[in-house]
Amino acid sequence: MAFLKTVGICQIYDGRDILKNIDLEIDKGEVFTLIGPTGAGKTTLIRILALLDKPCSGSYYFDDTELTGSQSLQFEARRRTAYVQQRPIVFTMNVFDNVACGLKWRHIQPVVIKKKVNDVLELVGMADYWNRNAKTLSGGEIQRVAIARAIVTQPEVLFLDEPTANMDPVSTAKIENVLELLISERKTTIVMTTHNMTQGQRLASRLGIIINGKLIQTGGSDDIFIYPQNKEVAEFVGVENILKGEVVRKDNGLISIQINNQYVYSVSDVDMAGKVYVLIRPETIVFSSSQNAGSSRNVFKCRVTRINTIGSLVRIEVDCGFTLLGVVTTDAARELNISLGKEMYASFKATATHVIKI
Repeated sequence: MAFLKTVGICQIYDGRDILKNIDLEIDKGEVFTLIGPTGAGKTTLIRILALLDKPCSGSYYFDDTELTGSQSLQFEARRRTAYVQQRPIVFTMNVFDNVACGLKWRHIQPVVIKKKVNDVLELVGMADYWNRNAKTLSGGEIQRVAIARAIVTQPEVLFLDEPTANMDPVSTAKIENVLELLISERKTTIVMTTHNMTQGQRLASRLGIIINGKLIQTGGSDDIFIYPQNKEVAEFVGVENILKGEVVRKDNGLISIQINNQYVYSVSDVDMAGKVYVLIRPETIVFSSSQNAGSSRNVFKCRVTRINTIGSLVRIEVDCGFTLLGVVTTDAARELNISLGKEMYASFKATATHVIKI
């Protein structure tokens, strides 16, 4: 049985549907990350899961107990969780006392409080700041104090809303290190939202995509980023080659797809027919000066229409009857003598494609 479960959760603000029939299950000990565009409903959903807001309709189960309509059950469940908001608030007191608040409110013995607070300050890298006024800390330091304050009570579930939003790379790295330690050492169930898709991939065991208030897809990193279920998810996670075509033949798992006057071949065990989108990751495309493409089934003569160098990589856009974007290293670009208007060959394997039905 899922540790956290929602059934048909909906939320409406000012006549707008913010969440639409959210069905979600999160297992105990799982790190689950919600990603999606700004305004998609991520914060609304995590606040409902953290029992800070009530949904307009639907049911919420916490550890196999339905909480809907019961104030006492919600209160008991809330004591087993902790929530860190996007812009946490610290009290006008030193770091130690800020972190100790939750334990004092629970009437824990002072000697136990001292040990617990010192342990979590060590964990988040703030042990040397124990006597600093929390109001004088930087944004990244305040976030680490907020996380320490949340985990010192040893919650069963930790909710994090955009834990590194608007932080510089150094502060972001420090917060991520804290979360990695928390995940590996404490096995806490963590539910977080983030705009940082790389962060979501790195930290989460499973992700959920929310777009326009709907939970579109859940799954592991590969499920989301390599095998998105529809065009909306593909565009959001940055798939840049999304080609519209039509299946014209199927032969033992090999699909032939007509795109303009060309044919792309894809390996798929899905029963495809009619119009589809073919997704091709730029890094899977190989460019060469000759037609010999090894084991690649898809080989196209093309002409370079755009070149853009970013650091050590070169993004190449070519016309091969349809537009295709690929990526090579600067060394490879020099070896191929790539230039605007140059004719060459682009190839990719049938297994490097992903097909979704329109």
